Amino acid sequence: MDYKPEPEPLSESSELLFSFGVIADIQYADLEDGYNFQGNRRRYYRHSLLHLQGAIEHWNKESSRPRCVLQLGDIIDGYNAQYKASEKSLERVMNTFQMLKVPVHHTWGNHEFYNFSRDYLTNSKLNTKFLEDQIAHHPETVPSEDYYAYHFVPFPKFRFILLDAYDMSVLGVDQSSPKYQQCLKILREHNPNTELNSPQGLREPQFVQFNGGFSQEQLNWLNEVLTFSDKNQEKVVIVSHLPIYPEASDSVCLAWNYRDALAVIWSHKCVVCFFAGHTHDGGYSEDPFGVHHVNIEGVIETAPDSQAFGTVHVYPDRMMLEGGGRVPDRTMSYRKE
Repeated sequence: MDYKPEPEPLSESSELLFSFGVIADIQYADLEDGYNFQGNRRRYYRHSLLHLQGAIEHWNKESSRPRCVLQLGDIIDGYNAQYKASEKSLERVMNTFQMLKVPVHHTWGNHEFYNFSRDYLTNSKLNTKFLEDQIAHHPETVPSEDYYAYHFVPFPKFRFILLDAYDMSVLGVDQSSPKYQQCLKILREHNPNTELNSPQGLREPQFVQFNGGFSQEQLNWLNEVLTFSDKNQEKVVIVSHLPIYPEASDSVCLAWNYRDALAVIWSHKCVVCFFAGHTHDGGYSEDPFGVHHVNIEGVIETAPDSQAFGTVHVYPDRMMLEGGGRVPDRTMSYRKE
């Protein structure tokens, strides 16, 4: 495995506060290798479980063990549904995660919804909302049950917010529900194609069925949590399956209303980092407001002789992503006040 050595701490603010792990798009299935929908990128369905095991072994052995791991969504592949293997495959991956000696926070992506309904996921082990932080005397920072989002504090003065990028989506929703009709209407208004997964000819290519968006209710809640973090002088890390910054992502992979999410984030000072999966290629960009947008390379398209995960080391003045395998190292400095 091509692990990289621990990053050398810089002299300024070199005190390591804590670490956390990141991994994306495992998409396990008990299948022979295949290809993506375009047929040009290999997918290693069975081997993804071995990559996960390797990442967990690495995290368990780290000298400063991570406080937690962020699993950025698409934990099993949509093919499982066709083979009636969704529950079995999920169980295999969750059994593997049980080897991890720290808590894991699960994000939901499109492949979760190819396999399971939202109700099923809410009552499954992929719902890690029980790990949330509750801020006393601030009821406005409590998320609604209508979407899967929460916030937690892995270390004093650092708040992590997990968002539901399929809050507005036609995936995993009962087709007879008003919400499904509303989301289908939004999708069709932006995408006239018969095949709603095709971005062909679209002015806004993110309006495809395998993406989704954030409801106004969820964005209002995010705004309240960020308001609290501003006042409390916290640094915030946001986690979502879908990326929201065009410079860090393929435009076909963005959340439907990524601009609305950016507008909320940019109206606050506290956000330092936004982690996403979905693209499989990875990506990175620092936006004009100093927020670092990091898309983690997908396990599913990672060759058996490589790896795809990261450990983020958090310092008073920066975060350092130590990449495993095809995830590159990055230094992400906080903006100066």
